[in-house]
Amino acid sequence: MRLPASAAGSAAAGRTLAGLAGNQATAIQERPPGQTRPIRVLVVAARFLPELGGIENHVHEVTSRLAKRTDFEFTVLTTDRSGRLPDKEEFPGFTVLRRRAYPRSRDYYISPGVYRFIMSGDYDFVHCQGIHTAVPVLAMMAARRRRIPYGVTLHTGGHSSGVRHRLRNLQWRTLGPLLRHAKVVVAVSRFEKQLIQEACHLEESHLRLVQNGGDLPADLARPQPVPGRIVSCGRLERYKGHQRVIEALPIVQQAVPAATLQILGAGPYEAKLRALVKALDLERSVTIEYVAPEDRRRMAESLRQAAVFAALSEYEAHPVAVMEALALGIPTIGLNSTGIGDLVEDGFVIGVPTDASPAAVAKILVSTLQSRGPSDAAELPTWDLAALDIAGIYKDAVGAGPEPRSP
Repeated sequence: MRLPASAAGSAAAGRTLAGLAGNQATAIQERPPGQTRPIRVLVVAARFLPELGGIENHVHEVTSRLAKRTDFEFTVLTTDRSGRLPDKEEFPGFTVLRRRAYPRSRDYYISPGVYRFIMSGDYDFVHCQGIHTAVPVLAMMAARRRRIPYGVTLHTGGHSSGVRHRLRNLQWRTLGPLLRHAKVVVAVSRFEKQLIQEACHLEESHLRLVQNGGDLPADLARPQPVPGRIVSCGRLERYKGHQRVIEALPIVQQAVPAATLQILGAGPYEAKLRALVKALDLERSVTIEYVAPEDRRRMAESLRQAAVFAALSEYEAHPVAVMEALALGIPTIGLNSTGIGDLVEDGFVIGVPTDASPAAVAKILVSTLQSRGPSDAAELPTWDLAALDIAGIYKDAVGAGPEPRSP
């Protein structure tokens, strides 16, 4: 059977590693029995800011918080396919290092430099963020070879290619041995936890649930919606479902003439979305705008204008954009599947059937625009809680004792 492209990339990474490892003796990473210095954590992700995405936001939000503490020392190791980003960049409290990844135009992210860096580095814990590229494979194999404890936050994702999406389960199963060897595997939703537990035959005790937060600048927490404004946020890919909101908008406008749509994001599907807007004669009603992921204030300002937030993505592990909308008290509709389904089940999000027609989507949007007030964000997970949970995972992994939590 031919593997999906991302799984094939992982296999190619394994072959690359064989050549790298053949010339290097296995080094054993000694760990002191008691931690008398900051715990040195290497966070490994295929992409990081200024690149856009939920994983990039997650890494930035959690690492920025933990980097303020004196008991941790952080380095973020990521890749650059473009060759245009700096090799080293300083963020408040931590350093970002970038290594080239190949091929430039695909999403395999094969980066021998990531493997070599871990093999020569001196860290107490390696934290892999995401499992859908070759980068975590390289990182886990290098950490295992160095005998450095490692953990993985899954961040499973969708893909606009139907074939690759359907074959993702095969990809997860091939990662089973590396995930079973990890100190801990972290899921960001109940859906994701069950998916990977079954696909990779993991013990329940091996998994932890740490949900994404969504808190934005506190002084902008009270939304001031534009009447009829619908916001859809996320990378411009077909599977993200922005086109479904566009298709529903003319029907919504029959009941709510002032209804407009603002799409926040960037990506390869933008031209097709703009073509659809033009074909439906919605150029005065739809705007597409990019907001830099690190600009939390501008994102909050854009979101707070929404009367309704729409999240019709076919696959989300635990969507950061939805959490941000909910944190602002914005009534939210979402496709009742994957990680959004967890939020529907918990009563935070109004569910939309996966097979809903444009008319059915429009009906739910109209109902929400006409009748829903601000949602209650009191029980939502926060980035502070996520960071506290991750801190506990790090300390458990290196034997530094439990992390105290406020009642």
